[in-house]
Amino acid sequence: MALRKELLKSVWYAFTALDVEKSGKVSKSQLKVLSHNLYTVLHIPHDPVALEEHFRDDDDGPVSSQGYMPYLNKYILDKVEEGAFVKEHFDELCWTLTAKKNYQVDSNGNSMLSNQDAFRLWCLFNFLSEDKYPLIMVPDEVEYLLKKVLSSMSLEVGLGELEELLAQEAQAAQSTSGLSVWQFLELFNSGRCLRGVGRDTLSMAIHEVYQELIQDVLKQGYLWKRGHLRRNWAERWFQLQPSCLCYFGSEECKEKRGTILLDAQCCVEVLPDREGKRCMFCVKTASRTYEMSASDTRQRQEWTAAPPAPSAAIQTAIRLQAEGKMSLHKDLKQKRREQREQRERRRAAKEEEVLRLQQLQEEKERKLQELELLQEAQRQAERLLQEEEERRRSQHRELQQALEGQLREAEQARASMQAEMELKKEEAARQRQRIEELEEMQQRLQEALQLEVKARQDEEAVRLAQTRLLEEEEEKLKQLLQLKEEQERYIERAQQEKQELQQEMALQSRSLQQAQQQLEEVRQNRQRADEDVEAAQRKLRQASTNVKHWNVQMNRLMHPIEPGDKRPTTSSSFTGFQAPQLARRDSSLKRLTHRGSHGSKTPSPSSSEQQKSLNCGEEAPISASAPQEDKVDPAPEN
Repeated sequence: MALRKELLKSVWYAFTALDVEKSGKVSKSQLKVLSHNLYTVLHIPHDPVALEEHFRDDDDGPVSSQGYMPYLNKYILDKVEEGAFVKEHFDELCWTLTAKKNYQVDSNGNSMLSNQDAFRLWCLFNFLSEDKYPLIMVPDEVEYLLKKVLSSMSLEVGLGELEELLAQEAQAAQSTSGLSVWQFLELFNSGRCLRGVGRDTLSMAIHEVYQELIQDVLKQGYLWKRGHLRRNWAERWFQLQPSCLCYFGSEECKEKRGTILLDAQCCVEVLPDREGKRCMFCVKTASRTYEMSASDTRQRQEWTAAPPAPSAAIQTAIRLQAEGKMSLHKDLKQKRREQREQRERRRAAKEEEVLRLQQLQEEKERKLQELELLQEAQRQAERLLQEEEERRRSQHRELQQALEGQLREAEQARASMQAEMELKKEEAARQRQRIEELEEMQQRLQEALQLEVKARQDEEAVRLAQTRLLEEEEEKLKQLLQLKEEQERYIERAQQEKQELQQEMALQSRSLQQAQQQLEEVRQNRQRADEDVEAAQRKLRQASTNVKHWNVQMNRLMHPIEPGDKRPTTSSSFTGFQAPQLARRDSSLKRLTHRGSHGSKTPSPSSSEQQKSLNCGEEAPISASAPQEDKVDPAPEN
């Protein structure tokens, strides 16, 4: 039954978050999605037939919360099994839906609560709120939770200060019955009750209170534990819950090393110091005895005399198991609720008593008026009613004495009320001074917060500049990589060209060698040609007697002899013939040598013809020089 009430509180927030128009009605499609998510997070087998049947499309339009409650009770809440699902995941689902609409985080970063801290406070609010809708938390529970959080931060707050703070919140909410969860979260976000503590300190305190109230962690901390087999001592993080004592490798609670199950037969005992260990105690179960050691006497005292129970914390868990209770704080919440109900009954009885006294006072005043009338009637009928008058006078004196006693009591009450009013005035003056100090402190905190925001903005600007520099460096790196790739392509191309040039140079060197060889052959041919020329000159000198015959043949080859031409003499014709012929040979040899030095691959046709002409050097010079000889000395033959 208690689990159903807790689940209904979270579902109520989810339903109201979907009710955008605040008309108490939500569309069927949204309720279908909500039901599907509840099936999933509560690990309940899906019933798609019932889901579609209940939320089928018809002419009824949207359904209200009363129309959804039968389906929620029959197909979801009746099938929930305690321990078969993680309630924190269920609460996170409902918180996500309601926070998106109702909880707005300050965009300037002035909020004291992170989203996780707000979620934990929302769970604490649901745990301590009344079972009436809309959900509110009465001032007593708000004061209880505030004291829990402040004591976790080692802060103390006066009762008057808390009452004044709660009165201000109730006045701002225009309600005297309690606070809603959003007003409760705003109380923490505003920081009016935190006395300037940091966000991290507040987050740790909220987490500690969340573990204690929601996760039923009675006590947690580091202890030395003795092993069962190896009998060595190891430091472990212990976490005490009503049903078990778990120990982990570290306080992150990620690596669970073991669990000590607690029942009504377990007990805890303090042990004397031995084997170099101090502040020892043991936990005895039906199957084993666990020896532990605290770091100092205070730590052992906290484990053995932890509040709220006067006995040890472990014994408190054992007592809860013996009484069949699974949660200490649920029991304490129920007791506080019963005490509030008793106080409400006493207050109602007191109000009834005051009302009855007022009615008696009115009755007394009415009787006084009647008494006056009777006295007047008595004076008129004094003679006839003397005995009755004496009796009435005696009754009047008694009533007068009673009234005088009441008047004296009223005077005393008035004096006490005046004294109390003076004290209240002094307390109000102190509270006003405290408010001024708090306002001054809040102003200093706001200035510090503005400086911090400015510093963060400067840091963000520096971070943006660094990001731009990194982007520029990445762009330059990309350009360098592209340049490197181009250089590699150029190098490969240059190597290919180098290989081609080397091949071409090898070919040219071979051509040069061939040309040199040809030049050498030409030189040899020239030398042979010179020898042939000398031999030809000797033959010409020997054939001077046959000049006429050669001139006739030459004239026949070149052009006809005209009448009147002079025939040159033999000596003059031969002397004018040799100089130009030898000059032409030298120039042809120079041209051939010049072509071979420039690396021609094959000998030119002119060089081969020149070589042929040199080989037949006896005839060509003579035939070529014939016209010149005629022109020099055209003397006729005798």
